Amino acid sequence: MGCMVAGYFIFCEIEGVYYLYTLIELKKHDMNIKLLTPSHWTDYELIDSGAFEKLERFGKQVIARPEPQAIWNKSLSDAEWMQRADAYFRKDKQSEERGEWICKPKMPQQWFVNYRFGEMNLRMRLGLTSFKHVGIFPEQAENWDFIYDEVKRVGEGARVLNLFAYTGGASLAAKSAGADVTHVDSVKPVVTWSRENMEASGLDGIRWIVDDALKFVRREVKRGKKYDGIILDPPAYGRGPNGEKWILQENINELISLCGQLLESSHSFLVLNLYSMGLSALLARSVVRQLVGDCSGEQFGELYFTDSFGKALPLGVYYRLWRE
Repeated sequence: MGCMVAGYFIFCEIEGVYYLYTLIELKKHDMNIKLLTPSHWTDYELIDSGAFEKLERFGKQVIARPEPQAIWNKSLSDAEWMQRADAYFRKDKQSEERGEWICKPKMPQQWFVNYRFGEMNLRMRLGLTSFKHVGIFPEQAENWDFIYDEVKRVGEGARVLNLFAYTGGASLAAKSAGADVTHVDSVKPVVTWSRENMEASGLDGIRWIVDDALKFVRREVKRGKKYDGIILDPPAYGRGPNGEKWILQENINELISLCGQLLESSHSFLVLNLYSMGLSALLARSVVRQLVGDCSGEQFGELYFTDSFGKALPLGVYYRLWRE
């Protein structure tokens, strides 16, 4: 984000979109836009990025895979990428999402990384999937830290709901802080993977739910349930365990509205992540504030990593609110 003051006006560029505010308007909206990058990783590094790819280190393993946001040039040569990478993802020409990993002989199919923050000590299994993913989104460590701190603030036994929970980094962060966690994902093998991460982290007691997220929250509202923390990480498109179709733009309003009914009116928090290109943090703020309501504080912006050559790679937008 960049802003320029010109007399009574402030001219801001946010994610490539330009906005004109008066000083009174900016104060009225009390905007708290922040760009966040994790600072506690030792087992992750963004080495280089460019030409729609990124070169990353997870633990001792270095991988290269597609990254649509990396529109600039690589700093290292293609030969240097090939020399450094233990595994390289090659896209299937017949598919926009699938592909295969080309691995060097010593590259394991599965390995572990550790993440520490305060008293939180997470250990998570990684693996090479046909969708280019490896089991964690390392930029989410910024949200793991926030979730851990918020659960500590709310108190032992805080009820936390994690929707579209994937392999459970956020669930583990909440559990590490003493929360009563409900973890919901529509893919059974991914939930099994999450359970392995819980056990590897020396934790237990997470409630595992294999279900369509929207159907689950509809039922929870009917049951009169309440949660002290809600975490949402919805994809652009998805399928439930029984073929239910999820389309972000069509379903997000209902989902956020239902979560607003589930969230406690005090001593609570909510985190929303959006990965789809073209969706902004201001959009996330607007939909949550309209459908969830007032809060004591909020924060929103972009998550990013800077590679070793100084290029900042945006990796999604986030919105957080909390209630005292």
